[in-house]
Amino acid sequence: MIAVLRAICMAGAMMAAPGAQAEITHKVVPFEELDGWSEDNHRDAFAAFLTTCTDLKDPDWLSICAVAQSNTDGNPKSFFELFFRPVLIEDGGNSLFTGYFEPELEGSRHPTPRFRYPLYKMPPEAKNANPWLSREEIFSSGVLDNRGLEIAWVDDPVELFFLQIQGSGRIRLQNGESLRVGYGGANGHPYRSIGVELVRRGIYDAHQVSAQVIKNWVKRNPEAGRDLLYHNPSYVFFREISKVAAHLGPLGAMNRSVTAMRSLAVDPQFTPLGAPVWLEKDGENPIRRLMVAQDTGSAIKGAQRADVFFGTGDAAGEAAGRLRDPGRMLVLLPIQRAYALATDGV
Repeated sequence: MIAVLRAICMAGAMMAAPGAQAEITHKVVPFEELDGWSEDNHRDAFAAFLTTCTDLKDPDWLSICAVAQSNTDGNPKSFFELFFRPVLIEDGGNSLFTGYFEPELEGSRHPTPRFRYPLYKMPPEAKNANPWLSREEIFSSGVLDNRGLEIAWVDDPVELFFLQIQGSGRIRLQNGESLRVGYGGANGHPYRSIGVELVRRGIYDAHQVSAQVIKNWVKRNPEAGRDLLYHNPSYVFFREISKVAAHLGPLGAMNRSVTAMRSLAVDPQFTPLGAPVWLEKDGENPIRRLMVAQDTGSAIKGAQRADVFFGTGDAAGEAAGRLRDPGRMLVLLPIQRAYALATDGV
């Protein structure tokens, strides 16, 4: 799944998580109080909702999904207003909305002088060890060499590192074909942010750090850059994904393709996977749109925390990397469920 290890690499990720004892509140909010609700393209959100609604198991969700499937030519806005109520869920933590994307790297099915850095399948012994070898131990020991575990080779070890953070991506092969890879397991070590480490070392201030800044610094400082990458002991293995059509997005946590600018990674402790979510992201380039919770991420913790999927490739990556803003999100829940959870006296 694309978000499984997408821990934020920016130094600004050091914001405090909500306290374990914080009160969780649920407030039902009228649709007319959602900023921009009437102006959104609800049909796009409806299409994203249909991709995962059949995987929802509770009777109220299944009933709504059945109606949606039989009403594909109807009015999506009216559908959401008829069967759902927006619920503002808060846990005492600050809101934060960031972005993620599907990287696209140049690569080859076979090693060449240019393509020297392999993507590996998970070795059998790593599946039964928690943790297994660290990132540095994997590279220094050569434990993965010459075992037929390579899926493909790429030309940039830093881009490969960030591919591991994203959890999935595409490899553009030299014959014009494209190979999609997804998360295939990990070595069991916790993720440690190299962006935070650059700030700790005094190399950058927190507001200066971004994925591109990190990439450039590592490339300018090969030896120190290698040691910086070793600061993160987590190592991700991949698997080839052939069942997803090239025009579709990568698989999210629900094992379905996510949709650019309509899919969110959320904390499932607060937001049910598959639920529609109204997002009001403030800051530069505000976002007001209906999305669907279809993914998760190890850095996505809290009731008002989400990651917007921007799509595939460099442009999507640049846009996703710039997103780091407050706002609010409201989960659209089936009506009875919404009022049953309400803690505001509604």
